[in-house]
Amino acid sequence: MTTINNSAHFLIKDNPAPLAILDTELKLLNHSDEWLNEHHASTDLIDGQSFFDVFPEFPKELITVVENCLKGKSDNNSGRKFILPQGKICWYRWKINPWYDDYGNVQGLIVLLENVTEEKIEEELLLKAKKVARIGGWEVDLISSKVYWTAITREIHEVDSDYIPNLEEGISFYKEGEDRDKITFLVNEAMRNGKSWDTELRIITDKGNEVWVRAKGEAEIINGKCVRLFGTFQDIDNTKKTDLKYREVSQRLAIATSAAGVGIWEYNIPENSLIWDENMYLLYGIKKKDFKGVYEAWEKAVHPDDKSRCQKEIEMAISGEKEFDTEFRVVWPNQDIHFIKAKSIVLRDSKENPLKMIGINWDITSIREAEEKLKRLLKTTTDQNEGLSNFAHIVSHNLRSHSANLSMLSGYLLKSEESDDFAGSNEEKRDVTRMLGEASESLNETILHLNEVVQIRSDISEKIKLVSLSDAIDRVLKNIGKLLKENNANCQIKVNKKHMVLAVPAYLDSILLNLFTNSLKYSHPDRNPEISISASKRKNLIIVKFRDNGLGIDLSRYGKKLFGMYKTFHRHKDAKGIGLFITKNQIDAMGGRIGVESIVGEGTEFLLYFKT
Repeated sequence: MTTINNSAHFLIKDNPAPLAILDTELKLLNHSDEWLNEHHASTDLIDGQSFFDVFPEFPKELITVVENCLKGKSDNNSGRKFILPQGKICWYRWKINPWYDDYGNVQGLIVLLENVTEEKIEEELLLKAKKVARIGGWEVDLISSKVYWTAITREIHEVDSDYIPNLEEGISFYKEGEDRDKITFLVNEAMRNGKSWDTELRIITDKGNEVWVRAKGEAEIINGKCVRLFGTFQDIDNTKKTDLKYREVSQRLAIATSAAGVGIWEYNIPENSLIWDENMYLLYGIKKKDFKGVYEAWEKAVHPDDKSRCQKEIEMAISGEKEFDTEFRVVWPNQDIHFIKAKSIVLRDSKENPLKMIGINWDITSIREAEEKLKRLLKTTTDQNEGLSNFAHIVSHNLRSHSANLSMLSGYLLKSEESDDFAGSNEEKRDVTRMLGEASESLNETILHLNEVVQIRSDISEKIKLVSLSDAIDRVLKNIGKLLKENNANCQIKVNKKHMVLAVPAYLDSILLNLFTNSLKYSHPDRNPEISISASKRKNLIIVKFRDNGLGIDLSRYGKKLFGMYKTFHRHKDAKGIGLFITKNQIDAMGGRIGVESIVGEGTEFLLYFKT
């Protein structure tokens, strides 16, 4: 019997691959430790024994392969499927080479044999899923001008299995007119700007059939030049035509076809195993290697606020109470939030026991974001219309009052000049002239106030930015430091220096300045002013509490008028009723809001909500 020296023995034993050395009688001379692990040998005392006696479960078809190799032939196989006598299916990958003595005689075989059953089953499932979903792939190498279509892509186009198109021919399959124009535009955009596309169009197959497809494509740009286009191609003809027919008959929207990034999944209920196709990983922003393939792995990706509802809906689907047809949010590892639409069916055995859930997911984020944007736009329009109505009323009322006053005074002067027997004295004329000047100043002040309100919303989006709340407070405190000292005011500021808010810096300073000066202006006569400011973060908001111990406001009487123009609630010589009106307009323009709580005689607390 041929032997192997010690150094070679240890090299083989420590080899990381499942490796075995056989002699010409197919007896084991040596093997790696990984060989035992791979093929589940119960002992390593197998040297000298016949290969097929030690491993009787190996497919008998391998005997022929091994015998041919003893004749001096090598044999490589990337994966072959075997059905064992008991019906078990297994896949093996091997590389078998003869080894020779110094005279060129075959002394045995070097066998590398791997069990790749799990890997091949996964590949089969993926291929079946793609075939069921009718998803093919394509690629265009713009350097070599070569085009590649997968088998499913050729099937969808109804061309021969050996058909090789070019880019121009691929585009010519799209229906002439709107569909071909659109795909031509999208391809040109991708090549020029690297912009990907995902659209639904019609093609005319090689056999003349009109078929709806979903075409997705991306561009690879190197040094500013597009070198490759690639993507997927999905037959959505049945679904699309059914959906179009349904919409035509019922005038209702079915599944949102504009977001047809379809992912396929299969949940084995008894085994708690979950299989995803490649699109599912894209929908959830998860890498395949990071997905555990169990129900809990999917559950972990669902938004916390939707998790409980989704769990209940799945339980109801499994119990047969209702179909699983829902939508929910998922949180990607980078914390992006996406909206997912999900539908599935439950497969059951003859006794109605649930076996599997098979379903699809697709991304509807763009639809939900568009809806939310529309809601915000409608609210903004409503608010603006209401503001314009109020503003028009204010302008009409105030300017009419000033106009009447000026008209009366100027008429008085004209009458005195034209009438010789007018009884007014020079002193009265001087009083009228003084009042005329005051009325003019008042009119000018009103116009300035109204202009300020108009200017608040002008180009707001261009001026708004992230600013430090703490820095803004410090700036205002520095500006009114002397005023605070004169009023013996005490300020307590508890604001995190990391708090940043979306604001127009000048507006933020104006809001804080107005609240500070109001607290001093309407302080209680029996105690020194106490002002406290604190801030907290809630989701995407910074909430600021501005509290004082002043006179307070009777909200039951004045609550609805609090932020009105020229509304005053205390008798104070400097009260003009413009400050809070301006403040509310400023904070509304920045996308925030303001609220108030107050007790007469105890003080007032303003709540300011800023976006972050």
